[in-house]
Amino acid sequence: MSARKHLLVVAHAPSPNLARLRDAALEGARDAEIKTVETRWKPPLEAGPDDVMAADALLLGTPENLGYMSGALKDFFDRTYYAVIEEKQGLPFAAYIRAGRDGTGTKRAIDSITTGLSWRPIQEPLILQGTFQENFVDQVRDLAQAMAAGLDAGIF
Repeated sequence: MSARKHLLVVAHAPSPNLARLRDAALEGARDAEIKTVETRWKPPLEAGPDDVMAADALLLGTPENLGYMSGALKDFFDRTYYAVIEEKQGLPFAAYIRAGRDGTGTKRAIDSITTGLSWRPIQEPLILQGTFQENFVDQVRDLAQAMAAGLDAGIF
């Protein structure tokens, strides 16, 4: 049997709809067909360098606030950046952005920080734009499931 792998979900969920997206990510990542991946969620204000060091992959979730990521996710990056920069280069990650407008400022900020960390995106950030739609939940669930399945299969 393969060794356990660890997917860390760092998602800011201050509203009911963002909580639904976080829960969908956890549901997708914990699909019964995925056998070797343990998924943990930590709010950004509680997640730290030790959590990142223990992770084999990372899923980030944030609302767009004033054209930027949430302050909580930025705080997570501020507290972890230098502590993990050397040892976690190449860390596979994905992100979803709940954007009221276009999400480009948030995407640009996440891209800038993760590029500095030398993390490896498994896909472009998922931008959930405009008024909340029920299919956002499915999109986040699918992203997390694909990420966990890829980790399970050893693709990343």
